[in-house]
Amino acid sequence: MKIRYKNSEKYLNMKNLLIGKFTLFLLLALTVMSCSEDFLEETNPNELSTDSFWTNVTDLNLGLVATYKAFSNSNNFSIVDELARTDLAWSSGYQRPFNTNEYYLQTFNEASSTPSKKWAQLYTTIFYANQVIDAYERLTGSLSPNNEEEALEIYAQAKFLRAYMYFILNTSFNNGDVIIMDGIPVEESEFYNNVSSSEDVKAYYRADLEFAMANLPATWEATEKGRATSGAAEAILGQSYLYDNNFEVAAGYFENVINNYGYSLTPNIGSNFTTMDELNEESILEVVRSTDFNSDLNQWDWRDTGATSIQKRLTPIGGWWGAVAANWLIQEYRNDAIDYSDPRNEVYDEDGNFERYRDFSLRTSYSVAIVDDRDLEYYGHVNPAEAANFNVLMTCFWRKHTNWDLGFESEEALSPGKVRSGVNDRLLRLAEIYLQYAECKIEMGDVDEALLYINKVRRRSALQLLGPVGSGEYPLNDHDNLTYDASSLMEHLRYKEYPLELSCEGNGNGRSIDLRRWGVKKQRFQELSERRYDATHYTFTDSEGVNKTKWSSIFVEVDPSSPDADPNVTEFESAALNYQESEHAYWKIPTSELITNPSVGGGDE
Repeated sequence: MKIRYKNSEKYLNMKNLLIGKFTLFLLLALTVMSCSEDFLEETNPNELSTDSFWTNVTDLNLGLVATYKAFSNSNNFSIVDELARTDLAWSSGYQRPFNTNEYYLQTFNEASSTPSKKWAQLYTTIFYANQVIDAYERLTGSLSPNNEEEALEIYAQAKFLRAYMYFILNTSFNNGDVIIMDGIPVEESEFYNNVSSSEDVKAYYRADLEFAMANLPATWEATEKGRATSGAAEAILGQSYLYDNNFEVAAGYFENVINNYGYSLTPNIGSNFTTMDELNEESILEVVRSTDFNSDLNQWDWRDTGATSIQKRLTPIGGWWGAVAANWLIQEYRNDAIDYSDPRNEVYDEDGNFERYRDFSLRTSYSVAIVDDRDLEYYGHVNPAEAANFNVLMTCFWRKHTNWDLGFESEEALSPGKVRSGVNDRLLRLAEIYLQYAECKIEMGDVDEALLYINKVRRRSALQLLGPVGSGEYPLNDHDNLTYDASSLMEHLRYKEYPLELSCEGNGNGRSIDLRRWGVKKQRFQELSERRYDATHYTFTDSEGVNKTKWSSIFVEVDPSSPDADPNVTEFESAALNYQESEHAYWKIPTSELITNPSVGGGDE
């Protein structure tokens, strides 16, 4: 089946033009804030002062642009290393079976680099947001009516960004007990706050989210898309209560997000993973990326709008083997049942005659690259087997975050000499809210309502629906003809629907939070470590008519006692031994904070 794509060069040029204007505006903001002649002449460089800059709504907007740029820093999310500490990935940076990745092995501690960078960047973004918030609170009442309205929107966005950073901190670090930085430190002692309780932190960021929900628009004009919205604030509020197991309150927020903001599922799930259809009708929150760059900046410079290594850590073509799908997840993707009544699963020959059904579901094809998927091209090749080396026991790669669809043969060809990507980071989309709403409904005893929303997500990807034949909202579609109760539907949601729909996306730590709040993380590692697999071969005919074989390129689960079990592809054995709830459920407060902040002094003890 031939997939037709838009003109990628034209699209990238248009997107880069828009992002280029944003970057120029940002650099102007930074230049004004750091290099103003008035600042140098009037302010004692040994004192912290904001009076020379924050004088009008233009200054507020420049500060907000800088805050958005800090928000876009990938260290806020650390998606690949967050992925590595869950059940979703095998992660090493090397080929199998060699592995020294401390996050995958569950041997990380307070001195590990990823949580240190994450902590530092989250508080850097908070610092930027606090500057805007503090300036607004000093300026409000002195501005013209039109400027007051614009300033309020700026203020609400800054509050949202601060709240989202605290949401990540609270759900990621030190059992939720983290430092609240409320305002701009002036005196030395104000830099050294102690941690606040998790409940206080939640109350703090929820108040910001409630304010943002009440004062932000539901949508922005096309040129302003990517800014925070009231829908995003309400969705994150719902998630904060879900993570507290307060299902009734969470369901109320989710229901409002579903019904009152105009969101809808995209017709094609692939619209959520590539440069195609970014900031679409399903998007609730995303970070805007671009391949545009300033040649004077090195490839890691934070001012560069595409400065991210995510795609290089996920692609098999000149990539760094940062994380690949875990074996059990590969099996679930391969077995994702299609709906044979849906014409989207039909494949026709060049003469328009029905030939066969799809090898794999649309959700599988757009989420991961599998060696024997004949239905979706990969890096300019009709057959993924021709694009990538599947010969090294690395049998499946995430398509998400990579540029496989643009016709380039590799990430390097897209942006020579620069490690970058134009694929936006989708932090939150409607399908996730549907599934989390379904979880709430299961917990509240309403299995039928939960099935309704799970099946909405499944039908979008032409999947077989759950439930008895002829039931539900779509009685004419194929169903699995099973009767679900709360227990069996929750099992399906946890280990099939959530991972298959949402793996390798979001703000990074969602799966860790889920496994932790369900109380199953160590048990999960133990169970997965006992599974065994055989690596079989794939033979195909390439585009030049030559028969070729990809050796050990398809994993098949086998009985643990089978002589065919390959010990080189067993997973999570070290994780099952090393994982301790008290040590690894949350990131520790980093050593850098413990050393420099006398008020914390060990914080999590």
